[in-house]
Amino acid sequence: MCKERLSTVDALVRNPSGRRTIIRNDVTSGSVRTTQGGAAVVRPARIASKPTTRRSAKGRIKSSTVAVYAGVFSLLVAVIALGYRAPQQEIAVSAASPITDTTQGSGPKLAINEVVASDVAASVAQTAALAIAPNVAERAISSRVEATYATASSSSVAKPAIVAVTNTASRHVEKYTVLDGDTVDSVAAKFNISTNTVKWANDLTGNSLVVGAELEILPRDGVLYTVKDGDTIEKIAEKYKSEAALITAYNDLELNGVTAGLRIVVPGGELPEAERPGYVAPRLVSNSGGGTVSGSLGYGWGGRAGSVGNRYAFGNCTFYAYERRAALGRPVGSFWGNAKTWAGFAQAQGYAVNRTPAAGAVLVDTQGYYGHVAVVERVLANGDVVISEMNNYAYGGFNIVNNRTLTPGQAALYQYVH
Repeated sequence: MCKERLSTVDALVRNPSGRRTIIRNDVTSGSVRTTQGGAAVVRPARIASKPTTRRSAKGRIKSSTVAVYAGVFSLLVAVIALGYRAPQQEIAVSAASPITDTTQGSGPKLAINEVVASDVAASVAQTAALAIAPNVAERAISSRVEATYATASSSSVAKPAIVAVTNTASRHVEKYTVLDGDTVDSVAAKFNISTNTVKWANDLTGNSLVVGAELEILPRDGVLYTVKDGDTIEKIAEKYKSEAALITAYNDLELNGVTAGLRIVVPGGELPEAERPGYVAPRLVSNSGGGTVSGSLGYGWGGRAGSVGNRYAFGNCTFYAYERRAALGRPVGSFWGNAKTWAGFAQAQGYAVNRTPAAGAVLVDTQGYYGHVAVVERVLANGDVVISEMNNYAYGGFNIVNNRTLTPGQAALYQYVH
């Protein structure tokens, strides 16, 4: 039933007698009531309020439709945020200068937010069953891969922009000048890399360094490699025990790949034994039976075998020379006595002995009561001879290994067991 609203209307009416009459009209009853004093009160009729109407179910928007539109809107926002790049200062890359690592300093970085945004966009697209969901998912995967293989810092993940590389190292390989007191161990600790990384990059066999020498320092552990004809990223990765994808990303090789002469860093790579500093391939020599064997096992002395393990006093030059030659795959006799007599025993057992230095040969110094032996590590183009030795009192003494360089004139003073 509709509610009624009551209204009272009072009207003043003058009658012929001159007396005022108040007429009160009650609209509900349709009557006019007259009150005392001749005043009539008029009450208007109740006004019915409008009936309440219900909204048709057809006018409502389904919640699923709202979710789809919200998903599309979120996806558009995420894609716009993902593709936006703040204006950056362009960096001119000189063809002669190396490409520096953008993770240092305040250079442009691939923020973690970009990876998160791409993941959110992929999730929304998949939930809303949008047609572009596969494309967005692929972009999210690519962002995660770039973040995984990029050089990382404690707060962000950076992937350098793809640029054409030149025939210099694809990462900044520092030049370091050796200071007084520096050793391979101290330099490796200073740059937070392994001693092997320092040795392999600079062709070093010992721990000693020459003051004033210039070293190449890699930005991380691995191998500094110069690409040769026929090389591929996969072959390099297999040879140096690394990953092709990591080599590609670290050296920005996505566009041009590798070309002969290009120097690259093989992250986490390991140098094969045959390529390590000081390695000399085993040589076949004649034995007493007329055949050939590797090394020198055919001759004995006093009825004893030529090489049956290191029988020399620990910490002496002879002890080190035996160990070093064994590491090179060119063992020497176990009973050659003091250093002074090594050349004679070696010649008696069929080793070539002369005054021509060569990598891997044993240098024999016959001066003094005991003499001295060392191992030739390499012969330089100018004729200088780099040797490694132990128990040289001028370079530390007992059980200390050092490297030093002889001039061609100095090297000619000694005998060499090949």
